[in-house]
Amino acid sequence: MPAAKGKLVIRSLKEQVYDYLRQQFQKHRLQPGETINMEATARMLGVSKTPLRDALIQLEMEGFVTISPRRGIFVNSLPLEEIREFYQVIGALESAALTTAFPKLGAAGVKKMDALNRQMQKAIDAGDFDLFYEKNLNFHDAFIAPCGNRNLARILDHLKKRLYDFPQKRKWIKEWEQSSIREHQEIVDFLAANDPQSAALFLRDVHWSFAVQETFIRRYYGSAPA
Repeated sequence: MPAAKGKLVIRSLKEQVYDYLRQQFQKHRLQPGETINMEATARMLGVSKTPLRDALIQLEMEGFVTISPRRGIFVNSLPLEEIREFYQVIGALESAALTTAFPKLGAAGVKKMDALNRQMQKAIDAGDFDLFYEKNLNFHDAFIAPCGNRNLARILDHLKKRLYDFPQKRKWIKEWEQSSIREHQEIVDFLAANDPQSAALFLRDVHWSFAVQETFIRRYYGSAPA
């Protein structure tokens, strides 16, 4: 993102190394179970081990890697049980965020969510997964940001990174995408009817229910260990 006129955006080496490693996960150049060689990685990036170590510590805190002093640094897998737990936590936090944010959303906020959901449908029709993914995150951020709880938003961001960075490959499950759009519409309709409680319950108990979404989850994550 370009800096505003007259301002410089200076990112630390640690942040740049962190972003590089995240991209390697997203592009599946670092796979679950693989090791990260600190010396080779630092040499390849042209940095000292300090920013690399700091980036890896952050990734370990977020659950992406395990640092073992004697065995090395391993990229973590994403087992189904962990996915189940993530869905439970995300559902609880997002439903709380929606209830808190509702008084601030107003008709304009609900209309924005409706527009984003329509844009998701257009992305599916165009076969553009990346745009669908972006608009999907934007739909949820439309009520997460106004809730005003930065810690809640940070936790959700970390959990979603874990969920979305580690499928075996980016792939369409068109029935799932269409189902998500229908569920989003249910949420929008509840909000438009001035019923945030029903919207929050639907968000938690359907949209982010592992039991409801399990068939799609198993198809999407494929060989994720049980």
